[in-house]
Amino acid sequence: MTQIAAQLSQELETVVEPSHIRQGLYADLKENRLLTAFEAPEPDALLHRYNLSQVQGLFYKASHVVLNVHRNDPGEYKLMFRYLKLFRLMTYIEGEADQGFTVTIDGPASLFKPSTRYGIDIAKLIPAILHVTRWNLTATLQWRDSYTQQTRPKTFTLTDCCGLVSHYPPGKPYDSMIEAAFVERWSKLKTDWRLEREVDLIPIPGSVMIPDFRLVHPDGRTYLLEIVGYWRPEYLRKKFSQVRQSNCDNLILAISERLNLEKAGVKLANTPARIVWFKHQLQPKAILNQLEATD
Repeated sequence: MTQIAAQLSQELETVVEPSHIRQGLYADLKENRLLTAFEAPEPDALLHRYNLSQVQGLFYKASHVVLNVHRNDPGEYKLMFRYLKLFRLMTYIEGEADQGFTVTIDGPASLFKPSTRYGIDIAKLIPAILHVTRWNLTATLQWRDSYTQQTRPKTFTLTDCCGLVSHYPPGKPYDSMIEAAFVERWSKLKTDWRLEREVDLIPIPGSVMIPDFRLVHPDGRTYLLEIVGYWRPEYLRKKFSQVRQSNCDNLILAISERLNLEKAGVKLANTPARIVWFKHQLQPKAILNQLEATD
């Protein structure tokens, strides 16, 4: 190694010491990275982050978490459910938007053996819950006594009055560029149909389905719009399974023609929704035509 570094040092046009070459070979490793700039946080933000981290650490040993989210703005539900999906937590969801939801989360200790890695994923959810206005949770912790070395269950509770502050962003306005472009085009369309972002949540066994948009007419008619433009087979199978379980007769599915539904094992038969196909961009007129066809 020393000979190769010396040879490279001679071949390079600029003068580079062999020791610098050896250091550079492993400079990409995390432990060798150098801090070149630091944006100091505000004192209040640092204190909030510290307090939140102390609470998050308790959930590393959680074996069972029951979260009750009471009647809130649908957008708050939607953001929290997105984080549930992002952190791949095993959940069972019961309830409906008007009364609230009960979210049961299986923790690492409820599996074959405790897993701190899964406990970290549960802890990551706590800042997302803080974006919900009204909630409370109860966690069962498998706590190990430092003296007896025995593990015993303990209970930890937390509510929306805890005073903790989330550092997570409040959520993006839209899930994709397709949605954002669709909203922009719809705003230029002359129609009595109003496009709303915050929608009702559709309860399905063990979970909820959250459509992307709601279309409301002054005469009282309401339709829900779900844009299916994501290609992963697992996502497609789950999405169409949710649609079939919802039994929603006022749902419009806008599906990208680029998706290989057949390869994903998805069949449109027995799908209780109106279908609109689009190529690269979802045109508002295609949705409006579907709405007018339902008159």
